[in-house]
Amino acid sequence: MEKSDIVYSCYHETSRNGENFVPQHVLTLQISGSFDLSYGQKKYVANEGDFYLLRKNQLVKFTKRPATNKTFESLNIFLSDEILRTMAKDYHLVSVQSEVSLPMIAIEVNDVLQNYITSLKTILENPKLLTKDFIDLKIKELLFILIEAQPELKNIFFDFSEPFKIDLESFMIKNYMYNVNLDRFAYLTGRSLATFKRDFEKVFHTSPHKWILQKRLDEAHYLINEQKKSPSEIYVDLGFEDLSHFSYAFKKHFGYSPNNITLSNR
Repeated sequence: MEKSDIVYSCYHETSRNGENFVPQHVLTLQISGSFDLSYGQKKYVANEGDFYLLRKNQLVKFTKRPATNKTFESLNIFLSDEILRTMAKDYHLVSVQSEVSLPMIAIEVNDVLQNYITSLKTILENPKLLTKDFIDLKIKELLFILIEAQPELKNIFFDFSEPFKIDLESFMIKNYMYNVNLDRFAYLTGRSLATFKRDFEKVFHTSPHKWILQKRLDEAHYLINEQKKSPSEIYVDLGFEDLSHFSYAFKKHFGYSPNNITLSNR
């Protein structure tokens, strides 16, 4: 189960995350460096000083880039359904239908929010204060500050509806390259895992694992052969966890390594 938490992150090198499913809302202050997020064909960038919300139940790709001769630093507040449901019940907060569908939403940093951030940084320096009760209290304080300044955020924070059943074929064709488990795909298409597998085989006439691997390898072949990309440039974006696994799967499927495509076409 996801929990609410406040986490400081620091990276010295560019980092690309292999898990592309966002399971819970995350509020993030970009302290240093930049955060690039790709959602379909769209790209969003958060730079130093930006404060933003990453919405839950999204399939995204993101890169954390340190500033020149500096580090990547961010302050992340994870919002569990538990704390949001408790707050909604205690203070009669409800969501109405929202038109917001962006995966990453900018938050305006006003004077009140800036003072909160300053106090939070000070608190993080005292580990004895970071108990569950205290963290939950500080997160509730932040949520009140945010919905007072941007009331439309209530429609995101307190929307507890489950993903509804959607067209499986179009969803998978759009999202097969994301490196997530089948239960994530099932959830996002509004299905149980068993129903997802059954519906998948009806549509594609093969198992999800076989179809996904085939699609990723065919796309890899196209990118290397036609677009002249190198294996190291594409394997992460196609959902492979490491280059050696990608090379092994590619050679097993095509009979030659991804580095030898040109030779195989002679």
